[in-house]
Amino acid sequence: MEKINAWTKYSPAQTEELEELCAEYRDFLSRGKTERECVALTVEMAEACGYRNLSELIENGETVKAGDKIYAVNMGKAVILFKVGTRPIEQGMNILGAHIDSPRLDVKQNPLYEDSGFAYLDTHYYGGVKKYQWVALPLAIHGVVAKKNGELVNVVIGEDEADPVVSVTDLLPHLAANQMQKKASVVIEGEKLDVLIGSRPLKADVDDAEDEKVEDAENEKAKEKETVKANILKLLKEKYDIEEADFLSAELEIVPAGKARETGIDRSMIMSYGQDDRVCAFTSLKALLDVGEVEKTACCILVDKEEIGSVGATGMESKFFENTVAELLDRMDTYSDLALRRTLANSKMLSSDVNAAYDPLYADAYEKRNSSMAGCGMVFNKFTGARGKSGSNDANAEYIAEIRHIMDEAGVRFQLAELGKVDVGGGGTIAYILALYGMNVIDCGVAVLNMHAPWEITSKADIYETKRGYEVFLRDMK
Repeated sequence: MEKINAWTKYSPAQTEELEELCAEYRDFLSRGKTERECVALTVEMAEACGYRNLSELIENGETVKAGDKIYAVNMGKAVILFKVGTRPIEQGMNILGAHIDSPRLDVKQNPLYEDSGFAYLDTHYYGGVKKYQWVALPLAIHGVVAKKNGELVNVVIGEDEADPVVSVTDLLPHLAANQMQKKASVVIEGEKLDVLIGSRPLKADVDDAEDEKVEDAENEKAKEKETVKANILKLLKEKYDIEEADFLSAELEIVPAGKARETGIDRSMIMSYGQDDRVCAFTSLKALLDVGEVEKTACCILVDKEEIGSVGATGMESKFFENTVAELLDRMDTYSDLALRRTLANSKMLSSDVNAAYDPLYADAYEKRNSSMAGCGMVFNKFTGARGKSGSNDANAEYIAEIRHIMDEAGVRFQLAELGKVDVGGGGTIAYILALYGMNVIDCGVAVLNMHAPWEITSKADIYETKRGYEVFLRDMK
């Protein structure tokens, strides 16, 4: 079946709407490079649209009714939003679910060290990365430091134009004969992804000439210790009031420095860090915030830890979603275990995650007829998984037919695709986890070039069509 480039069908008004959406999306990407930052931005956007915190409703003993707009946050790293519909919630919800974590380098708990006049942060990579892609790039530090007194210190270094950046070094080609013989998977080893953060030694601060003897003594003493490391600690103390021991209770992420940018001389694409899966998180969120009155309760789930298996208290495998729906039912005075089970089983979901865009430079990895093409609209994946569909949800044909109907009725441009050739590899999403409740689920999102690289590329047209499709799903899916 022919796939038509969406750009050829846009009116001037649609093009203007597309550009406005993508400008807002670029800002979201630039400001939200960690899960915590994405959740904070989501809450900011939601509250501006009248959404209220579920915990506040519970504390005040308020009931929930049709038209109410509610959100709940899990540990600052995951968030669920609801727009309550006019139909009883036991008849199910229309759910969009995306993840807001992305591959990166995480700073270890005992990270700071000095070697040969350089100060480094020791890291542990997170998610599926090609390690060689993370060297010789300008990088930034984002995250939080939790102090023993309960204070939470937000850290961002490398994003402001006046900020310094950090980096992982690489070996010069003149000395890399042995390195270049290695397989790509080990040409850069995980323990070599330490981040260079300084080289200036701490010097004694002496204001008066008569204190030269003191200065000499201090400098002599300094030779016996790690003075570059000491200087880094001094700077961190001055700016953030943190000590070396505070790294023990810190969550610091190393990500590419810089803002999301328009890409291509024609400005048709966006290049940025973290588009897997913040492109689907943003479009899901915008669809929920923009949708009008709904019959079925509309829900948007943005979760953490998908890149490492959706595990942990903030991943999709936690009970946060189920518990939050239970609390919502309780505020409606309709809670029972059976009501909760019916609500979940009768729901329908789009697992909002990205797909691999066909790249003609690497055509041998794809089966072209069943690949997603950049610029041809939102992508539905009947199944993901690996090779023999291992780990896949595999959506029902009847459900896909329903989706085709509402998308065609609304004029949304979409395509159905697989990730790549059958025996080349594969991937997974959160789809199978929600399917455990017995609800209909299908993977759906935006095609991405350079997926999991520090800088990923998407088509503006696909972003626009995906947001439109998500809004249609929330409004029209029966």
